[in-house]
Amino acid sequence: MTKHSRNASISKTMGKLFARVTFIPSLVFNVFMERVSSRRWFDYIDERVILGALPFKTMTKQLVEEEKVCGVISMNEDYELKWLSNMKRDWASVGVSFLQLSTTDIFEAPCQEKLKKGVEFIQDFDSRNVDGRVYVHCKAGRTRSATLVACYLMAKHNLTPEAAVAQMLAVRSHIWLGPKQYDALHTYHLALQER
Repeated sequence: MTKHSRNASISKTMGKLFARVTFIPSLVFNVFMERVSSRRWFDYIDERVILGALPFKTMTKQLVEEEKVCGVISMNEDYELKWLSNMKRDWASVGVSFLQLSTTDIFEAPCQEKLKKGVEFIQDFDSRNVDGRVYVHCKAGRTRSATLVACYLMAKHNLTPEAAVAQMLAVRSHIWLGPKQYDALHTYHLALQER
């Protein structure tokens, strides 16, 4: 193992550890911000996609019955879902399709394979004319899930990464994409142009 790959491995391990340690405090912060600011737990991006924070189990009935959610994409790791949110079997029990694309919070952007799978999952509802929405989430609905939704918008409307992010910011002003997320968006956009 080279010094560079060893340092990259240590950095990745430290990132995963930091994400785990800060999960509950940052989730509590998200709940607090939703209560004291103009932030909403979720927002409609278009007629098909809702971009949101971690859907607590107590929200299941509302999401299915009121918001007409028929599909859920989670960018969370298992430990983020296990106690507070639904897993695949829980969503299936209420007739909701579920796709988990585990991505470490804060330090990682979803890989291109996950972005492609997520966009195809959403597009499948369109191609089958399914009446309902897809709820795309991570912990806060700001970074991991916003990266995927930007790719969906680029694919659907032939947008640039910047235009897709601007469209999301118009309805969910607290999204935040860093350099890794923008790199992922530009790579995805380039692949779209080559098709």
